[in-house]
Amino acid sequence: MNASFGIDHPLLATHDIEGLRDRLISLGFNMTAIGRHPWGTSTSLAMFDGCLLEIMGIYEETLIDEVPAGEFRFGRHVFEHLQQREGVALSALHSTDSVKDAATAQDVGFTVAGHLEFGRNVTLPDGSADRTKTTLALMPDLDFPRLSFFLCQQHRPELIYVPEWLEHPNTASGIKGVTILANVAEQEALKTKLRGLYGDVSPLSGGFSVHTANGQISVQTLDAIEAEFGTLPSDITDSKTPSIVAMDLGYHDANTFETWVKKSDLRLKMTASGLFATQPEDTANVILRFGTCLV
Repeated sequence: MNASFGIDHPLLATHDIEGLRDRLISLGFNMTAIGRHPWGTSTSLAMFDGCLLEIMGIYEETLIDEVPAGEFRFGRHVFEHLQQREGVALSALHSTDSVKDAATAQDVGFTVAGHLEFGRNVTLPDGSADRTKTTLALMPDLDFPRLSFFLCQQHRPELIYVPEWLEHPNTASGIKGVTILANVAEQEALKTKLRGLYGDVSPLSGGFSVHTANGQISVQTLDAIEAEFGTLPSDITDSKTPSIVAMDLGYHDANTFETWVKKSDLRLKMTASGLFATQPEDTANVILRFGTCLV
């Protein structure tokens, strides 16, 4: 299970949520039906034990200013980033106590705009109906808006981490890390901020990394990232702000996963380290990298 400030679910914003959902299903992910938030965003999830892979779109522009958290408007934040390009617009960190964790984050330099509470109706595998309860603490970053975070506390985790929903035909086991593109000057500011939450940083080719309760956050220069993944799309390299450009996911069984790769609608490639990875154009400007060593 995850713990406070572990990677929970970066929000992968796309103009075509139906198409991206279909492509992920073709790779063997068990994706939820497309749901809707009251602030105008649509969502589909691949659920794991303590974290999620979430894709998100906009279903109704007139709602994007609804349910604000202080001055922060969740729907508008996602909408405005989609006007620039697809990709991660906002990232969730796991929380076991959103009030306490928000105070900790604020103490080390993060801005907490406010809290949101919401729920969604669910039908469990046995046919019974119930409703989730979730609290978010929004932490927008004015300097690096694509690296804005929010804390996510599931008050009824038994309605989220349902065993049947955690099983994926491709044996995927969850998110194990993210890679942030940032130049050297930007890295210094990020290092200070991330060190406040995670302690010591570790040197990495072209940057540094920190270890969370659920995987590693790597911060690297363009040259270092392209040495592993190949050339990034101009939509990403022309961006003027740091952003998450890759996500690591683990799987349990290599043979099963490779079977799904061969029949997938996604065009997977091999990285320099020998791991499977999606083409960023196929997965909303974010590379999904897979490997058994990430389990």
